[in-house]
Amino acid sequence: MHPQRYTLIGLMSGTSGDGLDIAHCHFEYQDGWSFEILQAKTEPFPDALGERLQASHQLSGFELTLLDIDFGRWMGEKVKEFCAENQIKPMAIASHGHTVFHQPSKKVSLQIGNGWALHQASGEKVITDFRMLDVQLGGQGAPLVPIGDRLLFPQVDFCINLGGISNLSMEHEGRRIAFDTSPFNLLLNPLAKKLGKPFDEGGTWAKEGKTDESLLEKLNSLSFYHSFSAKSLGREDMENNFFPLLEASRLEPKDLLSTLIEHFAIQIAKVITHYAASAKPSVLLTGGGAYNFYFKECLDRHLNHNWNQIEAPSELIEFKEALIFAFLGALRLRGDINCLSSVTGASRDSSGGLIYG
Repeated sequence: MHPQRYTLIGLMSGTSGDGLDIAHCHFEYQDGWSFEILQAKTEPFPDALGERLQASHQLSGFELTLLDIDFGRWMGEKVKEFCAENQIKPMAIASHGHTVFHQPSKKVSLQIGNGWALHQASGEKVITDFRMLDVQLGGQGAPLVPIGDRLLFPQVDFCINLGGISNLSMEHEGRRIAFDTSPFNLLLNPLAKKLGKPFDEGGTWAKEGKTDESLLEKLNSLSFYHSFSAKSLGREDMENNFFPLLEASRLEPKDLLSTLIEHFAIQIAKVITHYAASAKPSVLLTGGGAYNFYFKECLDRHLNHNWNQIEAPSELIEFKEALIFAFLGALRLRGDINCLSSVTGASRDSSGGLIYG
């Protein structure tokens, strides 16, 4: 008999690279799952560690191994401080880790943040490496969040996360399906930095810019958008496909921001329109992009105003991915499925994650 209550800490180091999200979460099962985010914070990366993480794909094998250990230890220390500050004792820590390589076609997806180092530094049980089992089963290893969307947000038609990458999940013909829909902050934030800020607050600069129709057409024509099935984007796709188009355009940063926002809105609206089972589907927007008001204006226009945005508290907008990794950890402790083959394209559903301690 499984326990019905779980309290875990979820850790998320996203592709945006700004810091570590830490969320202390409570889950309860009674004819369905309920949740509460009890405490949460984002711990900024120290400059030197942040720079190493951003350049991790270029490190030697030995340097990457050192970073794996150092990052795991740093996360463990931050969790230990967090637990002391809040006087809490979680059942376990569930950590996504920092993605270095993601090439599922080669059966590779590497997230660093060593589980043993994290376990020793925090003094807590640790669950990590959630992707690799699915990849070895022939799946994309991503996205992992949709099982949480299905079980924690059953009333929502479309759950959309607007982080470094935008991804979307929904029920379709009795199955949960999900996939990455476009880049997002991975392309926007470097442009904002050229203008002097870490991100384009509210999409203000994008709104001031002018959409370039030639670049927009090239972006919309990329082969990634030809498929509506299981697919995922990684850093490699940015370097091989997106950055070259942006650089070749020679546009000013505000015009690039404007064009990208229009592009993202077109692609996300296209998917919602394609899969919507009702005339006015409900949509939950989370991640940093949920604060981009100009993007929401563009999305509203491309959906012809036929959608209902679910109101979400700032804690859910900012920490939903950390919340769901905590939930994946709870499912792993139960031995329940925490990765859906209908989403990733694997040969079967699975319960992924290595447990330390």
